[in-house]
Amino acid sequence: MFIGLDLGSRSVKLALLEDDLFVRLDKFDTMRFYREHGKREDGRLVIDADGLALSGERPTITATGYGRQAVNVKGARIIPEIKAHVLGAAYLTGLSDFTLLDLGGQDSKVALVRQGRMIDFLTNDKCAASTGRYLENMAAALNISLEELSRHRRDPAELTSTCAVFGESELIGFVVDGYSTASLAAGVNYSIFKRIKPMLVKLSSEIIVFTGGVAHNGALVEIIREELGMEVVVPEHPQYAGAVGCCVDAAASRSSKK
Repeated sequence: MFIGLDLGSRSVKLALLEDDLFVRLDKFDTMRFYREHGKREDGRLVIDADGLALSGERPTITATGYGRQAVNVKGARIIPEIKAHVLGAAYLTGLSDFTLLDLGGQDSKVALVRQGRMIDFLTNDKCAASTGRYLENMAAALNISLEELSRHRRDPAELTSTCAVFGESELIGFVVDGYSTASLAAGVNYSIFKRIKPMLVKLSSEIIVFTGGVAHNGALVEIIREELGMEVVVPEHPQYAGAVGCCVDAAASRSSKK
């Protein structure tokens, strides 16, 4: 039994692999997860994840994600985020040659994968302007849901701010100027694309595998396809790629030791 934990900034994702089958995929609010499964030891938050298993068998726990450096997951193996997401994307799609695009709550990652191995990668964790947090803020400013925001890509307003905070102020200015909600939502989605485009062009492939919670934004998927002329593959459970990759890595490590 293998548990994979992706300690994200907005949510913690869990994958449970048992007898070569993923029997559980689950998501928790990050703060709630830390409160319910963590305790303070020697000045650090320690997570005891044994209780997350579905049976009495002691699982092999592998963790990754935004919080892996600050949080001690008791008895867990720790692997880099980018490695976990590449392994998860390859497993979920069955592909071995692609460009990985992962947009999470507060960072963005792009990796070039050849024959199942990552050969180069770029990350942006300094600014939230191409992440799920940015989309949440913009949807709130427009008083629409994330689902509604993800429907619009036509006639986009030209948003120029490169900062998530100032972007909200700019958006309010466009509302005052009479722009439609649809046009502004499309502008928000295009602004995400403009920020990730340089990374996708630098590490380009015929196929992009799009993971992370932002992969549920259908408008952004179509924008990438139209603007870059690349096939975009979104796995069935894109937000769980990191947790799945943790399990895949643990299972491979166990097999190599036999």
